[in-house]
Amino acid sequence: MTQTLLHIDSSARGTGSTSRQLSDRIVTQLAPAQVIRRDLADPLPQITEPWIGANFTPAADRDAAQRDLLALSDTLVDELRAADTIVIGTPIYNFTIPASLKAWIDLVCRVGLTFEYTPEGPRGLLAGKRVILAVASGGTQVGSEIDFATGYLRHVLGFIGLDEVQIIAADRLVQDMDAALVAANAQIDALAA
Repeated sequence: MTQTLLHIDSSARGTGSTSRQLSDRIVTQLAPAQVIRRDLADPLPQITEPWIGANFTPAADRDAAQRDLLALSDTLVDELRAADTIVIGTPIYNFTIPASLKAWIDLVCRVGLTFEYTPEGPRGLLAGKRVILAVASGGTQVGSEIDFATGYLRHVLGFIGLDEVQIIAADRLVQDMDAALVAANAQIDALAA
């Protein structure tokens, strides 16, 4: 049973967003005990040179300004750590993910916190969590050669240890919206908590 669920939405659309509707249905279907909500329509900052400098300064050596620069990133990492299940609603914009979701990824992929380097290569530190992607696209078929969103998300999430990723897609909505929504909703109905 899902105890704590992190629910992330990245569509720029507040209303009328298919990915938001799908992610909401997934959360309802899973009925977690606690939901942590992160709406990326509220823009996150881009990483900057001072942020990178703070990130690569050992924690014990950071000054107050550097700690302030990393505070949001620390919160986002804490949200990931607290969650048993992560639901990410994302549209496909121009064949890939929205910039808001990329900003979130940049803020949570942190050496020593969500991954580490070993003699065998990088190792994710967030293993044992379930991820469900609620993906919507107007014309891009999920899994096709022009879908640069879902392959990237699987890769980067796996990089931080989140390798149990399930995709629920309502794709090619402009071709047959009704069929795409029926298929996605059937997958949601079949989800086990």
